[in-house]
Amino acid sequence: MKARLPEGMGKGPGNMNSMLKQMQKLQEDMENMQAGLEEQEFEISSGGGVCKIVISGSKEIRSITLDPEIVDPDDIETLQDIIVAGVNEAIKKVDAESQSQMSKLTGGLNLPNIPGIF
Repeated sequence: MKARLPEGMGKGPGNMNSMLKQMQKLQEDMENMQAGLEEQEFEISSGGGVCKIVISGSKEIRSITLDPEIVDPDDIETLQDIIVAGVNEAIKKVDAESQSQMSKLTGGLNLPNIPGIF
């Protein structure tokens, strides 16, 4: 005697295959999105524009440009603070863009962070 699942559950192997194909497509789309993001560059200014930072989508700092007026040997702490603030803002910008693109792919679903899956 076979056990029966309630109506609407376990629609057989065809449904599982379809779901697996959808998950594989989603994973491919996410990998393509990540590759595209890594090729992008973002420019961020801090300290009222005296510090400009260019960061890649993979969070690699490409350049830091300082306005000469901010370089004061008697006030190195301000310069350090401006650079730190700029780098942190740059990282936040990349994270926000990544999150935005991920939401577009997943339709706003809050998928768990499962290592090796996405």
